[in-house]
Amino acid sequence: MVFAAPNEALARAEELLGADPSPLHASVAHQVIGIWQRDFGDTRRALAHLRRARELAARADSAEREADVLATLGVALVHAGRTREGLAAFERGVARGTGHTRARVLYRRAYVWWVLGRHGEALEDVRRAVPVLRQADDVIWTARALTLRATVHLALGAVERADADFTAAEALWDTTGQEHDKADAVESRGLAAFRSGDVPAALRLLDEAEERYGKLGTPTFMLSVRRCEVLMAAGLATEALAEADGAIAALDGIGGQSTRKAELLLVAARAARLAGDPQTSLARAALAVRLFAGQRRSWYETHARLVLLEARVATGRASGRLVADAAAVAERLAAFGAPAAPEASLLAGRIALDLGWTADAERHLAVAARSRHGGPPLARMTGWAAQALRARAAGSARGVLEACRRGLDVLDDHRMTLGASELRARATAQGAELAALAQRASLVSGGPRRLLVWSERWRATVLSAPPTRPPADPVLLSAMTAFRELAARAEEARTDGGRPAPALEREQRRLEREIRSRTLYMRGEGEGSGDGDRFDVGRLLDRLGDDLRLVELAVLDGRVHVLLCGQGRVRRFEAGLLAEAEREAEHVQAGLRRLAHPGGEARMPLVEAAGARLQELLLGPAAAHLGNGPVVVVPPGRLHRVPWALLPALRERVLSVSPSASSWLRAKETAPPPGGRQVLVRGPGLASGGAEVPELADRHPARGGAVPASVPTGRGGEAACADGAGGRASEPDDGYESRADGRPIVLEGDEARVPRVLRELDGAALAHIAAHGTFRADSPLFSSLRMADGPLIVHDFERLDRSPYRIILSCCDTARFASVGADELLGLVTALLPLGTAGVVACSAPVNDAAVVPLMLALHKGLDAGLSLAEALRDARAALPGDAVHQATGWAFSAFGAA
Repeated sequence: MVFAAPNEALARAEELLGADPSPLHASVAHQVIGIWQRDFGDTRRALAHLRRARELAARADSAEREADVLATLGVALVHAGRTREGLAAFERGVARGTGHTRARVLYRRAYVWWVLGRHGEALEDVRRAVPVLRQADDVIWTARALTLRATVHLALGAVERADADFTAAEALWDTTGQEHDKADAVESRGLAAFRSGDVPAALRLLDEAEERYGKLGTPTFMLSVRRCEVLMAAGLATEALAEADGAIAALDGIGGQSTRKAELLLVAARAARLAGDPQTSLARAALAVRLFAGQRRSWYETHARLVLLEARVATGRASGRLVADAAAVAERLAAFGAPAAPEASLLAGRIALDLGWTADAERHLAVAARSRHGGPPLARMTGWAAQALRARAAGSARGVLEACRRGLDVLDDHRMTLGASELRARATAQGAELAALAQRASLVSGGPRRLLVWSERWRATVLSAPPTRPPADPVLLSAMTAFRELAARAEEARTDGGRPAPALEREQRRLEREIRSRTLYMRGEGEGSGDGDRFDVGRLLDRLGDDLRLVELAVLDGRVHVLLCGQGRVRRFEAGLLAEAEREAEHVQAGLRRLAHPGGEARMPLVEAAGARLQELLLGPAAAHLGNGPVVVVPPGRLHRVPWALLPALRERVLSVSPSASSWLRAKETAPPPGGRQVLVRGPGLASGGAEVPELADRHPARGGAVPASVPTGRGGEAACADGAGGRASEPDDGYESRADGRPIVLEGDEARVPRVLRELDGAALAHIAAHGTFRADSPLFSSLRMADGPLIVHDFERLDRSPYRIILSCCDTARFASVGADELLGLVTALLPLGTAGVVACSAPVNDAAVVPLMLALHKGLDAGLSLAEALRDARAALPGDAVHQATGWAFSAFGAA
């Protein structure tokens, strides 16, 4: 009962002790309390109760009872970091017990061997225990033993053996009422899914296990360790670090198990390193090494030493001593049969290369490279990275490019098993080193065309295929509806009283976590689905022709290289340093923010001068070779906030921006939908009131001016429409029919509700949305546009069958992105481009709402005349008044894509 209903078991045990029980029964009660304290409370109290249980078992003269208590005591001592005493208790337990009892003791010692990382001993004890447990028809303990054996197999990389044991154990658990052990089985299946490379399934199963544990009141420290591992593999290192640190604090608060603390410190150290925080990684790893050493857990200590060495290298401490240390760690991991051994060999080889020790580097890299032919995707990536470094050391550019191609193909297949666009984007970080190696090799030996190919190979890859559609999950749909309602109420509370509503905001954050978790469960289309449309330089140049220029900015070793494409060729120019350009872009953003308000005119010369400096840093000598025609700029993710129209060489041009050349090509070749349906949306709370929307509607007087979006068909009007909140935009009939008379569809006031807006946007030719934009740097897929019933978020747009062919977003911050992964952007615009949108006009800075109105009216005038978004935006800027506010407003908007 202590596992199935722990709190009830604790109460029953304390009640029993209060009734003056016999020594035998008192021994059981103290053992139950000791187990509860060991797993849910203070290990010191656990040890006191378990020692008392052993004394009472001896007084009752029950060798079997004493053996059982000694096994529980042994586990508690090991978890407390007192490994020698714990193993000694097991020796006595094995000696005292017989038959069935001894088998249970052996199972628990096998568990301790697993905790200590001594997998051979663990498998041996399980081998001895399972037949006896089966013969005794002990279903629960047999299932526990099979689950443990499967977990050990996973630690050794034997996924198929683990699956067989998990399947057998699960069949046994289905016949029992042991809810704790059933939750443990779900957690174990999550671990197995992770080891086999199925990250979405792992996240789903671990969350399900946490929910089951929560109903039992069971602490989830081991689950946190496993979820952190999955989060790191998914590229969510910052989240993993936060979870690990939170679990460490909770464990310290209850005086919990020292073994669990060490494991959490290890994953925290790994997460900090992956999150780019080597100092935190050093601190966590050093403490983990000390704890593991004191606990005599060599397997884990060696893994912690690997992370410690990686953190030292990340702080710039490369030395001959580190090569030797990394090689020693690699040898120990290989002796353990640990899958991480190639990582240590790769580290040793990389350090040796940096020191110029080519012979040593070749020896270590050759060992690491063996992993490229088998195992999970990230292990094969390690092998291909080692192979690429070997080729670079040998002076073989061809070998470098082949290894990088093979490694990135592995990662492509892995990414395409991920359904969520966020996971796909963040997973690209795993390939950043390979992409950089290939770019350097191309720069040295391949010329500008090859450098362009490799710049495209790992740029904005998430946009190469639409994200997996969110499932028709009632829980997800309900959470999105509730989130929208709460967000609207919280905004209303802030507006009315000027104060936040903490309770509403807490619930809103909880719903955000639930929505995000459930979208991360989505599985992609599987391996091989991401390599159907490789970038072709010839196709790009054909599309560009003689007049159009595409400027792709590649960054190698911190310097910007300009790849100028057009007139049938690709030319390369060197520009400035990326870090300087980023700083200048931030200064420009600050200047534009100031110019958005009257009285900032004095800053105009400063902003224009900063634009000239940006041009020198980003375009360099290429600015003189742009010709007279339109220009497409393809910047790296870290330069997404540059207002490109401010650069002198681009200021008077037809200018568009694209996340990649491949993305621009797809947009160029995207056909508009039939019908030419236009949708105008006006959200609440705008300073200008979205004044351009009624004026745009009134431009069609022959068609009757502004009209409702649709007319009710007798199924409950607006209430019926609201029932569809959060559902797929094209699903089911909500009681409205779209107008078919060619008039623009206008949604404003109470009609501008999210379900209705999504329904009308789906498949539209042009959508103009005047609504407050909010960018969420902490969670970019919750960036939103404010509608009458709450925020319209990126996750909502991903439910569209086809997003509008052209979209104009006329308010602040709609073109802001979070740069993640290798060179990926997450935000409103990048969510739309893979879904059928060929062109977007959006804003990257705060703007003056009133000044936006004439810009938007002029933009639509150009579109009505048949111009593209980029052409119409260029003419609209030129038509604005010459004052600072209007000029800054024009610079803040960009045209994305090719429509």
